[in-house]
Amino acid sequence: MSVIHYNGIKRLHCNHYRSFVGLRWEAFPTYLLVLILGLVIGSFLNVCIYRIPNGESIVFPPSACGSCKTQLKPYELIPVFSYLVLRGRCRTCGERIAIQYPLVELANGILYVIAYHQFGFHFETLFAFVLISLMLVMALIDLHTMIIPDGIVLFGLITGLVTSAYHVFYGNSIYYSAKPYNGFIGMLSGSLILLAIALVTDLIYGESGGLGFGDVKIFAPIGLFLGWQLTLLALWLAFIIGGVFGVILLVFFKKQRRMQIPFGPFIAMGTVISLLFGKSLIYVWLFGSL
Repeated sequence: MSVIHYNGIKRLHCNHYRSFVGLRWEAFPTYLLVLILGLVIGSFLNVCIYRIPNGESIVFPPSACGSCKTQLKPYELIPVFSYLVLRGRCRTCGERIAIQYPLVELANGILYVIAYHQFGFHFETLFAFVLISLMLVMALIDLHTMIIPDGIVLFGLITGLVTSAYHVFYGNSIYYSAKPYNGFIGMLSGSLILLAIALVTDLIYGESGGLGFGDVKIFAPIGLFLGWQLTLLALWLAFIIGGVFGVILLVFFKKQRRMQIPFGPFIAMGTVISLLFGKSLIYVWLFGSL
């Protein structure tokens, strides 16, 4: 951010958002490498999404067809490409491969490219990559099982503490404010707000209703990664996106009001938007323009 003066008032100018327009061709090989990195890691994320809820190792055994259990060949593990070549079916048994696999790979790759574009060739960009992948795994596991595993939270806490420590000693480009305690306030703010909401909704709806405590816990690492300003923005965005989705389900799909909808995917969306565009969104909210 830079400081500008407008009508005699000292203000922060947010130059965080960078446009893709006008990129020189020399930059595209780097973006392509980042995309490939994201696709490859996205393939590994699919393993995590499938195995973690089942308590299985994410390293052994090698990947195999979920239907016939045939071990996959190396060329069948190429992200996105193998899905297209095999036309979405297992080479051995012909069972259809879930569209989730290439979509997760693509989402991770594209988000890595956006993060690299925003933060550049910087050590902090790796932290952004970790948070993006963590949110994808958390969202898909919660969507399928309605549970956010403690292992996901623990991994996030460890990497979040490393991120926060780095910010304290070396400065940052992700946080909205560079205060050294920002991450720890973020860890408490998001979790405590959700904890209060979870306790109230549990009193109203009982154990089967309201927010889950996994939602509360996952905001601890999110706060360490983002700091308190962007964490509160992520929480606000999660409620807005979740609310819009809930209204759509009620109006167009006639879903029951008491139907349980996992909140993790909305937390993930709010967090990633806040990570990549949060500074610009806060600036627009405060001053009305970029």
